[in-house]
Amino acid sequence: MKPMGWNLFLLAGALAFSQAAASRTAKAPSGAAVDTVSVQELWVEPPTLKSIGLEWRIAGDDNRNAVATVDYREVGTTAWRPALPLVRSHGEKVGNLVPPRADFHPDPNNYINPNMFAGSIFDLQPGTAYQVRLSLSDPDGVRGKKAQTVMVRTRAEPVPAADGKVYHVYPIGWVGAKQEPAFTGLMEAYYQGAASSDFQGTYLPRVVAGDTLLVHAGVYQSDRVHYQNGLPHPGYNALSTLFDGTYYLTASGTAERPIAIKGAGDGEVIFDGDGAQTFFNLMGANYNYFEGITFRNANLVFLLGQKNIAGSSGFTLKHSRLYDIGRGVQDDWSGSKNFYIADNSFIGRHDPSRMMGWRGAEWSKLPGYPELLGGPNGSEYAVKLYGQGHVVAYNYMANWHDGLDVATYGDPDVDAQGKELRDRVPVSIDFYGNDIFNMSDNCIEADGGAHNIRVFDNRCFNSIGGALSATPIVGGPVYFFRNLVYNTTTDGVMKVGTAANVLLYQNTFVGEVQMDAANQMIANNVILGVNAAAPLLRVSSYTNHATSDHNAFGFNAKAGAAYQWNTPPFEVGMDWKNPVTKRAFKDLGEAIAGSGQERHSVEVGYADLVRVSPPDRADVQRLYAPEDYDFQPAAGSKLVDAGVVLPTINDGFKGKAPDIGAFESGAPLRQYGPRSPVPGAPVGDQGVRSLAGPAL
Repeated sequence: MKPMGWNLFLLAGALAFSQAAASRTAKAPSGAAVDTVSVQELWVEPPTLKSIGLEWRIAGDDNRNAVATVDYREVGTTAWRPALPLVRSHGEKVGNLVPPRADFHPDPNNYINPNMFAGSIFDLQPGTAYQVRLSLSDPDGVRGKKAQTVMVRTRAEPVPAADGKVYHVYPIGWVGAKQEPAFTGLMEAYYQGAASSDFQGTYLPRVVAGDTLLVHAGVYQSDRVHYQNGLPHPGYNALSTLFDGTYYLTASGTAERPIAIKGAGDGEVIFDGDGAQTFFNLMGANYNYFEGITFRNANLVFLLGQKNIAGSSGFTLKHSRLYDIGRGVQDDWSGSKNFYIADNSFIGRHDPSRMMGWRGAEWSKLPGYPELLGGPNGSEYAVKLYGQGHVVAYNYMANWHDGLDVATYGDPDVDAQGKELRDRVPVSIDFYGNDIFNMSDNCIEADGGAHNIRVFDNRCFNSIGGALSATPIVGGPVYFFRNLVYNTTTDGVMKVGTAANVLLYQNTFVGEVQMDAANQMIANNVILGVNAAAPLLRVSSYTNHATSDHNAFGFNAKAGAAYQWNTPPFEVGMDWKNPVTKRAFKDLGEAIAGSGQERHSVEVGYADLVRVSPPDRADVQRLYAPEDYDFQPAAGSKLVDAGVVLPTINDGFKGKAPDIGAFESGAPLRQYGPRSPVPGAPVGDQGVRSLAGPAL
């Protein structure tokens, strides 16, 4: 018996996705199957500006045929709108699936998914109240409250308070009038005094929640090696960052009243780290806000948290420029919440004129191998974070090892009884609108997230190690939708392994897709091949709850197996002990007949897009500019009106049905990178780039 594949049906006005693939009924611990579903706790995760995440724990439903649908409406309106139904999970294992390799480090992850439904509502308005209605149904019966309505308000974009005190910060040697109260250097304004001696630690913060520090134009480079008293003056550039060059900021604002540090608008503000390891340490400061500032010449600009030590929440970075650095933002603390990092430019130190990898025979033969992570010639990542409710949006990131990551933290924190600590589970994280260019590993890693990690509307050009990564993400769902990926050289588009509940919707990918994860849901994607001899899509899973349909494939001409679907025997639901059954198909017809998937999928080519050609695999170091291509469906293409409706993913489509891929014919072009110019940044830093790299 083959799996039902992509099972769509209309229920109470919402499109529901049944994951009840034909499978053997799982047994309860007592040995008897419990098919009736029992309602338990419903948790609304910390909302972001545009998304709401939900987790609904249950008991029973061992045959996995229950369905949880979602409707929502803005408070004050009457019409309910459908969202995607919640994703079913129960018992999927993450990490430590195979015996450790002698030549590789052991996998420390050992997580098993709880029995629950989880999922997200997308494309909401910031700072807006919504009613969310959930309905649980099961042919075997429901015990408990099967319909629930909750009120949720999305977060508003952080802004400085309008009524706090304002302090003016000037560089050493400022010529001209000053606005009062005036201070020389940031530390003198932030604290009640400043000294490049052991007196520095004696000063209490001057700023309180709601205050704003306006930083005036100039270069702020601190002499960190001279120990002496006295105020800074020309020739004595001490700005109270003695010895290590770090600004230790320890005062806290609130979500409504952050402590704001922003450019005054009278010229470029430059903080130069003079080679410091850590430039700004905010592990003891919540809701500190930075805007309109350039940061350069440091190995790490912002340290926000370290695992099992300390960390902060509410960090904001807007309209700023970071370059000549090894890391931009680092946070590995599970208690961090509600970061907002948007409309910035992050420029790494990697070669801006060509690609260079760090592993593999293909790269080891090239001059400059391997690429460097740190030091004066390398950069590891632009942003890496952990925690809940974070938003990283509309940034430009170029010339890094990784662009944007959820920290590879390990299993989520638990209490003494082994139960997840609700406020420490990494959930409800949004990465969208980012323009990512020239990565020696990945553009975006969702690797350390747990549930409701959302990666959408991003553009990734020129990456080596798999553009989008989800390994070893804990339990899902992790959403990848409406993303554009081009030129992925060595490892293809997706790097997915030891994960669960990976949803791939409405993307346009030029490159092969390989996914090793339990419960993959794939729909409305354009996938065009580059490596003529490789499978275009290879799905491997220890479960038979994966689905794939309504996709458009440009299969590789010389591949012996164009499509692979490797799962347990079809009559088995999940099997974590035995090898999967390997199934290879040479074309779409064979894939449909042999896998039960892709019944509404089509075969396409590069001509189905307005102006796209494949990257040259003979020149793996070549960089390609997004401005040279147009990925919209061509007139008369088989992509037009060939998709399936995915509520909150492709609402507002133009024709009879949504188009397949990241772009809808006739729709406005999507915004990638900063929505307004970054102060002090050249044109290349805004995402319109010369392949020689932006002038700095």
